[in-house]
Amino acid sequence: MLTFATSALFAQKNATPYGSGLKVSLNEDGSKYYRFISWHQAWLQTDLSNASGVTPSLRRSRMLMFAQLNDRFLILTHFGLNSLNAAKMDPTGQAAASQLFMHDAWAEWKVNKHLYIGSGLHYWNGISRLNNQSTLNMLALDNSRHAWATIGTSDQFARHMGVYAKGKLGKLDYRLAWNQPLLNSVDANVGLAATTTTASYTGRRDLGTSAANVYAGYVNYQFWDQESNKLPYFVGTYFGAKDVFNIGGGFFSHANGAVLLDANGDAVGQNVNIVAVDAFMEKGLGENGAAVTAYAQYQINDYGDNYQLGGGSEDVFSGSVFYAQAGYVLPDFNDNVRVQPYGSFTAKDIDAAGTANTVGLGANFLMNGHNSKLSLEFKSTGRTDGTRGNMLTAQAMIFL
Repeated sequence: MLTFATSALFAQKNATPYGSGLKVSLNEDGSKYYRFISWHQAWLQTDLSNASGVTPSLRRSRMLMFAQLNDRFLILTHFGLNSLNAAKMDPTGQAAASQLFMHDAWAEWKVNKHLYIGSGLHYWNGISRLNNQSTLNMLALDNSRHAWATIGTSDQFARHMGVYAKGKLGKLDYRLAWNQPLLNSVDANVGLAATTTTASYTGRRDLGTSAANVYAGYVNYQFWDQESNKLPYFVGTYFGAKDVFNIGGGFFSHANGAVLLDANGDAVGQNVNIVAVDAFMEKGLGENGAAVTAYAQYQINDYGDNYQLGGGSEDVFSGSVFYAQAGYVLPDFNDNVRVQPYGSFTAKDIDAAGTANTVGLGANFLMNGHNSKLSLEFKSTGRTDGTRGNMLTAQAMIFL
């Protein structure tokens, strides 16, 4: 497949750069507008550990729309589906729930040039850059699962219902949020209950209003070029279009979010606290198109005593994680495609199970930046029992 695809890449010139995309201006200077963004990410995946064959899937299919009629307010709507494959498809009308769901829906008002306040179902997350990662422009094939640290435990697919504040103070970029966690968490949905030694993330279900508040935030200092914070989605790689160096830190705090049983069998709340520090760097290297991208993160998770998502996940857990990724855009050698090899590494220290690590190696083949690209990645995922799972994935992506 890769041979065929790269042959096709070299057969024709790139289209004109995408520019501002599907944007409709409502006045002459373009300050009043609405914009649509649509993207599909199609995967072919094979598990090399058990020779299970090749599985096609639609990793993401999304539509995002936002509008600005003056500089004082913005409205955004984002919906779509994730990880659709043959095993998850149903005859039309027979599914228990719609395959499509709302990702984002918020309205935002400008208080002054340093402060914007918004409310709704939003993605202005705390913890780290990766927990605010855009799925349009990742360096690696996908985000590291640990980084979307609250999916299913307190939010709807990395989105909370709440109020946020964001802005810039000089080179300091910030986002803060107060949210209400979901009642039907993954643990609650499968009927998972706490024990005297292992917490469940069911505080909102079991403890009610005492577990009804979540606070989150992330700040980063942008030393070189400034990144836009019009939307919450952090870019994974610019392919050298910007020189960026940021250092950041963030948090997530949910009082009584987890539950443990005491000696009498009564539910006792445990505070959920997650903190992280990270650094992101991108630098163009001369005039030949070469560029380097690097990111590193250290995250400490406290979801309660010996917590693992759903009772056994090695991705979301109480413990600590170190994650790093780096990529290099090769110097221009052809008008039709740019090549960006990359690697990633994750080291996990899980309180309940021990240590494990994951290694990924891949490459992006860029026909028009992120707007049209192919990716190929090999990932070897270590488990705490000493075994490994090896996955090979090819992706074709287009966004408009």
